[in-house]
Amino acid sequence: MRKRGEGRGESGTVISEMFPFKSYVLSAQDLDVHKIAYFLSLEIHKATLEMPKIEQYALADQLRRSTKSICANIGEGYGRQRQSSAEFKRFFVIAIGSCSESLVWLDYARDLGYITTYGSVERMLAKLRSTVK
Repeated sequence: MRKRGEGRGESGTVISEMFPFKSYVLSAQDLDVHKIAYFLSLEIHKATLEMPKIEQYALADQLRRSTKSICANIGEGYGRQRQSSAEFKRFFVIAIGSCSESLVWLDYARDLGYITTYGSVERMLAKLRSTVK
């Protein structure tokens, strides 16, 4: 049985099996939210490559950019935490915004029949943002 918060990739592999979660954080890549956001970004990237040519420079591109932005902003925020917890928090807020944007594009892709799988890290980002002092 999966633990709460674990997702499955297209191959049916539980995400935590692919990325064993650690109890310590040495880099942004050690954050559970980053691991899941990165995994979903890769899955979405692969799925968008299968979209019709007419969507490659519109919907598919928007999806790829917005999901990659989540990971990039988590990484940048983590990198700035030593300078300022406010900067750290600001980049997590930007990542949450990118996640919200991605959800809109995913709604379009799902409703148009291009993507059937669906995932979100918005709740994890919001929780992490609220814990940053």
